[in-house]
Amino acid sequence: MGNRPLDILNNALNKSVLVRLKGAREFRGELQGYDMHMNLVLANAEEIKESESKKLGTVVVRGDNIVFISP
Repeated sequence: MGNRPLDILNNALNKSVLVRLKGAREFRGELQGYDMHMNLVLANAEEIKESESKKLGTVVVRGDNIVFISP
């Protein structure tokens, strides 16, 4: 039996993840927490645009904007 999505998120806690949002925006940061709606809290987050990145600190990402999460 495969892992459920929230099980995979639980295994990724306190590790670096890549998150792609609607509109082709991407964020990378350390997954600090999530809820059943897949709202995420990322620490040391940065927004990645082409070859540049912008440091943002701690961010909350709303789950309904997420296209995928890569642990």
